[in-house]
Amino acid sequence: MQNNTFKNIWFDYKSEVIFGVVMVAVVVLSSYLAQFIPDTIYDTILTPAFNVGTFTAAFACAWITFRHVENVRIRHIWGYALLTWGLGDLSYFVCYVLAPMQVMNMGAEHITAYELLIGNLLGWVMVLYPTETLRPGWLTWKVVAWQLLPMIVLVALDYVIPFSLRLLIALYPYALLALVLTHIRRYQKWCEDNFSTLDNMDVQWIIRYCIMLAIIGLNYVNICVASGHTRGFTQQWFIIPMLIYSTEQILYRKDPWQRLRTIEPEAEPTEIDQPYAAYKATLETWLEKDKPYLNPDFQLMDLRQVLPLNRTYLSQLINNEYGCSFYQWVNGMRIEEAKRLMIGQPELKIQDIASRCGFSSRMAFTRTFARETGQTPSEWWSTQNTHLGNNS
Repeated sequence: MQNNTFKNIWFDYKSEVIFGVVMVAVVVLSSYLAQFIPDTIYDTILTPAFNVGTFTAAFACAWITFRHVENVRIRHIWGYALLTWGLGDLSYFVCYVLAPMQVMNMGAEHITAYELLIGNLLGWVMVLYPTETLRPGWLTWKVVAWQLLPMIVLVALDYVIPFSLRLLIALYPYALLALVLTHIRRYQKWCEDNFSTLDNMDVQWIIRYCIMLAIIGLNYVNICVASGHTRGFTQQWFIIPMLIYSTEQILYRKDPWQRLRTIEPEAEPTEIDQPYAAYKATLETWLEKDKPYLNPDFQLMDLRQVLPLNRTYLSQLINNEYGCSFYQWVNGMRIEEAKRLMIGQPELKIQDIASRCGFSSRMAFTRTFARETGQTPSEWWSTQNTHLGNNS
């Protein structure tokens, strides 16, 4: 295991860093181009077109989500979040087209109290998904009420007091997002303690989602404090691909909590009846004989095939006896198996080695190999060839 923490972090989050840089660059470019849009075109064409596109995308994604909900609570929450967003933008469109009352006016110097309320409500709705993902079951009606109360109070105060609270109001969803982010490491550790493969359910997607939320939040702050007809341009077009992309990802990704809930309960001792070393010996005999870790879906609870322990004791066994998480432990064995294959069967392709060793893809194998050894598989193989050549 390498001690170079920075290198390990880069291997784990390189794609998320690139994703964030690209998103910011796109938003900055669109903000620059927005200043060249004539006010008349923005007011009469782009604003209603974007709003129709947004609530259409929200309703369509909600329909797709509910069709594939499969009794997964997080998908229910995402579907209702989409419906809320769609209704919010639909109300904007109706007021914009039909109502002469000043509930919304994107061309005004400041946005109205109604816009502040809707903007914060939608920001809060979009935080529900990562909240439920990282803390399943934590969201209750009581928690929802406590989260919404400060928002409503701030908007009401801004409407009646002589000075503006817009900036404070605009930053409130960031406080909720920051609270969510504090749970990412705990969630990642929980996944690593229970699963050997984190593809499609790991923390990277949550980080990407939060990057998009942060960009939307910055644009919302700009809408609250800036003036001009085009200040909502970036916000409106950015939301449509975000809703579509997020829906595709949420439906595609696995719910690790749901996977554990599907395991049949078994009679288990309430406490261990022998030293961990004895269980370790039994475990290693099974690993050497059957090599269950080569199964991509191998998870902590599979150890119960040979050990009569519950999940807590199984996790403690791995952490205490091997000094690492279940994920690190299993992938360490997979990498060792990969090394043996590369030396013993050099004709094998990297993709074949990855699949034989329990990795879901060549990319996952290369990333894990580099994190464990500090080298890519090709670099490691070249080093081994050099070493063998010198010895001969």
